[in-house]
Amino acid sequence: MTLVFSRFSLTLLAGALALGLVACGDKGDKKIATQVAAKVGSEEISVHQMNQILQRATTNAPTPDAAKAMSREVLEKLIDQQLAVDQAVEAKLHRSPDVVTQIEAARREILARAYMQKLAASLPKPTAEEIKAYYKEQPALFSERRVYNLQELVVPKTPANVGANITAELKSQVAAGKSIEDAAAWLKSKDIQFGGGKATRPAEQIPLELLGQLHALKDGQSMVFDTPQATTVVRVVVSQLAPVPETEALPRIEQFITNRRATDAVAAELKKLRAATTVTYMGEFSAPDTAAAAPAAAPTAVSVPKPAGAQVDPAQAAIEKGVSGLK
Repeated sequence: MTLVFSRFSLTLLAGALALGLVACGDKGDKKIATQVAAKVGSEEISVHQMNQILQRATTNAPTPDAAKAMSREVLEKLIDQQLAVDQAVEAKLHRSPDVVTQIEAARREILARAYMQKLAASLPKPTAEEIKAYYKEQPALFSERRVYNLQELVVPKTPANVGANITAELKSQVAAGKSIEDAAAWLKSKDIQFGGGKATRPAEQIPLELLGQLHALKDGQSMVFDTPQATTVVRVVVSQLAPVPETEALPRIEQFITNRRATDAVAAELKKLRAATTVTYMGEFSAPDTAAAAPAAAPTAVSVPKPAGAQVDPAQAAIEKGVSGLK
């Protein structure tokens, strides 16, 4: 059963919960110190169970009354969950093959995640110098960040287009200063299928491997980039400078570097473990598809058609979406 509740501050919630469940020391007080929040039949719901849920809280700190109400809501949800668990056990659902498989899958996921978290926790934290250096190394994301109004033309690499040398021709046209409309007209004249659109994209929504090239363009200029899936022409219709102040960016850069370092460490550890462990593919998987097993390439499309009505927080978006791998 999924527990759904509003998010609050971990520290205040956990503190409020502890105060609500531990006696104040007055001998006349009937409450006693306990790690049990409630009993459902013969089963206990512990403070630890509640704290595990409260640890997912990430937003603004609540008032004491709100913290108390939230801890009560969490407890009531856990009681409902235990009631359902009791009925499932009574019906012997915990022995059904499907449920056993799901339990084992959850166990494997929890253990694997715990190992990766332990590995990540052992890594050194980024220094202040590293954080500031990243800010300076990525002007397109921070000090010189721009919001781009883009026009895009996308030519998918269908079997019919293979061998047509479309990429070279489009690059030649762009280099000659021809417009994106000229490129579209040429594609039509050759009966080549293509799509297109317009959208507004802040720097953090541009794939990092393309952002440097796009940042170098002036308003009205175009570029062509090629991927295994498509050839794309992107024109900067107009752009607006919207820098992210260093003071706002540094805390999120620190988190990004920490996350990236952890990701790299986990990937390296798994690679080492694979090399040291015999993995035998069986049956229809006896000849593994090495291409499918390889890490997916970073996204390389600008992805225009999405509406851009929502406002972008320069500090949060630039780091959490842009810096954080630009996924």
